[in-house]
Amino acid sequence: MHDDRRLVEQRLDRVLKQRVLPAIHAESIPLDLTVWQVPGEPVPVAEALGAEYEPFSVGQQWGRPWGTCWFRATGVVPAHWAGRRVEAVFDLGWVSDWPGGQAEGLVYDVDGHPIKGIAPRNQHLPITHQGPVELLIEAAANPDILHDGFVPTPLGDLSTAGDAPLYKLARADLAVLDENVWHLHHDLEVLRELMLELAETDPRRHEILRALERALDALSLDDVSGTAEAAREQLVEVLSRPAHASAHTISAVGHAHIDSAWLWPLRETVRKTARTFANVTALAEDYPEFIFACSQAQQYAWVKEHSPEVFGRIHAAVKAGQWQPVGGMWVEADGNLPGGEALARQLVHGKRFFLDEFGVDCRGVWLPDSFGYTAAYPQLARLAGMEWFLTQKISWNQTNKFPHHTFWWEGIDGSRIFTHFPPADTYNGEFTGAELAHAVRNYSDKGGGTRSLLPFGFGDGGGGPTRDMLERARRLRDLEGSPRVTIETPDAFFAAARAEYPNAPVWSGELYLELHRGTFTTQARTKSGNRRSEHLLREAELVCTAAALGAGFDYPYERLDRLWKTVLLHQFHDILPGSSIAWVHREAEATYARVAGELEAVIDEAAAALAGSGDTPWVFNTSPVARTEVFDGMLIQADPSSAGPLRLTAPPAGSEVLATERSLDNGLVRVEFDDDGLISSIRDLTAGREVLAPGARGNLLRLHADLPNEWDAWDIDRHYRHQYVDLTRAESVTLVEQAPLSGAIRVERAFGDSRIVQTIRVRAGSRRIDIETEVDWHETEKLLKATFPLDVHAERTAAEIQFGHVFRPTHTNTSWEAARFEVYCHRWVHAAEHGYGVALINDATYGHDVSREGGVTTVRLSLLRAPRSPDPHADQGTHRMTYAIVPGADIADAVAEGYALNLPLRVRPGGGAGEARSLVDVEGATVEAVKLADDRSGDVIVRAYESLGGRARARLRTSFPLADVEVVDLLERPLAGVHLALDADGSVALDLHPFEVLTLRLRRS
Repeated sequence: MHDDRRLVEQRLDRVLKQRVLPAIHAESIPLDLTVWQVPGEPVPVAEALGAEYEPFSVGQQWGRPWGTCWFRATGVVPAHWAGRRVEAVFDLGWVSDWPGGQAEGLVYDVDGHPIKGIAPRNQHLPITHQGPVELLIEAAANPDILHDGFVPTPLGDLSTAGDAPLYKLARADLAVLDENVWHLHHDLEVLRELMLELAETDPRRHEILRALERALDALSLDDVSGTAEAAREQLVEVLSRPAHASAHTISAVGHAHIDSAWLWPLRETVRKTARTFANVTALAEDYPEFIFACSQAQQYAWVKEHSPEVFGRIHAAVKAGQWQPVGGMWVEADGNLPGGEALARQLVHGKRFFLDEFGVDCRGVWLPDSFGYTAAYPQLARLAGMEWFLTQKISWNQTNKFPHHTFWWEGIDGSRIFTHFPPADTYNGEFTGAELAHAVRNYSDKGGGTRSLLPFGFGDGGGGPTRDMLERARRLRDLEGSPRVTIETPDAFFAAARAEYPNAPVWSGELYLELHRGTFTTQARTKSGNRRSEHLLREAELVCTAAALGAGFDYPYERLDRLWKTVLLHQFHDILPGSSIAWVHREAEATYARVAGELEAVIDEAAAALAGSGDTPWVFNTSPVARTEVFDGMLIQADPSSAGPLRLTAPPAGSEVLATERSLDNGLVRVEFDDDGLISSIRDLTAGREVLAPGARGNLLRLHADLPNEWDAWDIDRHYRHQYVDLTRAESVTLVEQAPLSGAIRVERAFGDSRIVQTIRVRAGSRRIDIETEVDWHETEKLLKATFPLDVHAERTAAEIQFGHVFRPTHTNTSWEAARFEVYCHRWVHAAEHGYGVALINDATYGHDVSREGGVTTVRLSLLRAPRSPDPHADQGTHRMTYAIVPGADIADAVAEGYALNLPLRVRPGGGAGEARSLVDVEGATVEAVKLADDRSGDVIVRAYESLGGRARARLRTSFPLADVEVVDLLERPLAGVHLALDADGSVALDLHPFEVLTLRLRRS
């Protein structure tokens, strides 16, 4: 037989595009249009129903950037269309086929009831009645921010986007859906794509080719509608052949990944959720086999508030088994940067919302798109009652291919959770032949597992599954040459996968994404706002609990709940990482300022109630460690988690700070400066050794060129190290504080269009050397790092993560280590050799790198970036941060100083009676949260963890009498009825294994 495959394939492609596709809606009539251009921000449909509309027609421009136009579309279904499938079809003037990243709309009926969203590749709306038609379309003129790639654009903020219309309305018709042609289109597409994925030596490929050729021969190009059924008959046999007995199984579930903010602001996501969820619930009515999985409780809450009718449809779909809430988190948060307690609250608030609203207890974590995942996740997920974990983002690795798709993931404490990465490498599946074939070829656990998960539906900007996808799924359910496709819930998939593969391999430690390393640093004010908010929330809960127990203070449950949810929302994986448009980060900074102001007021109210009236200074230590610190010229002692009248202590002999123009010395450390204001020496006077490497200078600021190959706000590429300037020239080096208990030297530098002022401070009785930094930053495409070459031979460093720390090698023996050229920590990173270590502490930064340059352990903190896409002015302006170096520190010192720097002592006036006492202290472990129970029982909830990586025999003591201590999960539910015994003195012994997180419910007697 002659090989004419290419000719047949080319014929098929042309007929599909130029004859079959246009014939799906061949018969149509135009709708009459009027428009109301909303003068400001979006309005409810009730306001649009009463607005004044003006004539409008197809071909006219509409939509200033971020504006809203309401179109009223009217027409009459022709009588001769009776009994046929009639639809309204719209094209808002889309500039590409990416749903969710440009103009989109929600269609309402004449009474203001939402019907369905419209977007590219989902343009239709069913018309189910004869006669007059009247529709209202809320059209959002959202810009396509990345249309021209990663280049600066003013479109990312309302204040810079301008007023020029972005779109030209292209279609608004009533049309007949020719069902025979529509089904023929899907038959041809599914078989064509399957054929192209089969080997040229596979007989099945050739059988499909000839069947397709026969179908084309049966199709009259002059009468596609009249001959479509005959063409379909030629395909019945090849579409009916069952899949091979050993075919891979694709467990598919509908999904619509909706970024809670990204290339659009939060307010637009509120509307995106309504559009998408209206689509999904409408689709569920037409396809009884359809199942949709949806995460992010925040988005449900938006729909409940703003689109209650759609929320009612969601309730019905959940009840019918067609909608499964998944993930159990408030938002799909960043997987690295949120603090430990914040990640716990993500799970608490997410799971509790789904339980309260739907009676659904989510069984798995659903995070398909976050930029790497902390090794604390397995334990936290299990403590929230989770059984499985899903992501696919690690498939984006630049260097190393992850070795598993189905595996057990082991966290830092030894907890394990069953984990799956969909081998299709997408969370926006469409059931294309290439996608399914890739999933089978790519699946790395063949011989152990036989199935994988495929989330299908348009995502990122929402949209969700379409009827076209479900038609494909029906044809692919059991088709020779293809994997079997079955639509089922994620819970069902994970149960089956675990049952067939119980001895799946184990991956231990963090899931580091070898990409998007810049998200540890970009948009520093957003990150600083998050860090401050997390610690203020801790303080507020602790002080309010103490005041409620000690002074009858009214615990502000609703207020704290609202503030927590605000902070959790802003931990979404495109807000906290700094990868959103300018609008998002401008609003985030303002929100963090409001949150800080409100939390400071809450703390002040509670502290005033607890301290009472008077002129006696009270000190509040909200950290979990005992502290002796200089405060306002005094040396203060404070117990962990305590409040009470201030206790002064005398400075130890020889601890007074000796400060000169070029040195600071407090008897524990001596810091020397050169004329450039760089640290030429840090002498640990207790250990009798130099901290900096020979000939090196500390706190060297290095300015790097920073233009990644793509993904500007997201990425730091390795080549940034090749180009840099050391900022050695100082405008001034000045002794600014010379007091018995504190000394400080200020260094001022100017570079480019920027300026930096640093105050290096040493206090009596402390080895911590603070570097208080203010930067007026006006660079572009630059990365600023602070460098510390250490005279410590560290083969690995420890970096704080949530509820513990991870060790990372300083060498690059393998490609896995080499790929981690930029990593993150929370409050500290620690470098040590046997017997001696150094900690670097911070109050706002995350990104850093550690290398063995020239055999010297060099830690470099990433302070600021200046990418230009998607926010062309990212990080411009003033930044304030403090980082510190602690010579002679072990891990326990790093933990303590990390808390101390981030939780400064508070002093306020109060009554003179009583003495300072710890509300809660867990000797031998670290207290992370103290609060009143969410059930408002008055019980106290304490969350503590083992922070050093070893076994701990700890002891709980409280300032109030206890009746019972019960171990509970993160949601404060009993764990197998575990009650702990009270000793005679009212304390409780606790046994913790390495990095164990323990949540306790304390009932007062």
